[in-house]
Amino acid sequence: MKTIGFAVLAFLAIWFIAANTGSVTVRLWIPKVTLPLWIVLTVTLLVGMALGMFIARRRARR
Repeated sequence: MKTIGFAVLAFLAIWFIAANTGSVTVRLWIPKVTLPLWIVLTVTLLVGMALGMFIARRRARR
């Protein structure tokens, strides 16, 4: 059941990222950077996954 849920969420995330191709301006403290939205969404997804894995490993050690 977890595998099916993961596959559905992964498909929806990929579809959402692929559907958003416009450019956006992102402010990184001082500089402003214009990037395609799909890059911003992909980086956000990867950082969220990395943080989730980090937290899960810390909890598993306890």
